[in-house]
Amino acid sequence: MKKSLFATTAALIVGLSLSASALAVDGEVKKIDADTGKITLKHGEIKSLDLPAMQMAFRVANPAWLKAVQVGDKVNFTADKVGGQFTITTLEVKK
Repeated sequence: MKKSLFATTAALIVGLSLSASALAVDGEVKKIDADTGKITLKHGEIKSLDLPAMQMAFRVANPAWLKAVQVGDKVNFTADKVGGQFTITTLEVKK
């Protein structure tokens, strides 16, 4: 029984990881505004938010990200609508 529960839990975690990465979008940092807590990205289509490819400003879920990126960085991110505002929920700088 424990092995079956472990296998089911592991499969669920892998499934969630794959679905999260499927929602990730490529972008390029165009502007960082620490005063407003926003990063402007030129990004591809974000299907989960019904947004076409464009350039737009996003709030960030983690203010430390404002210092972790520089204008021109290529990033991979996910976004969601949080408190009525488009917000970056995960952010990774591409190497």
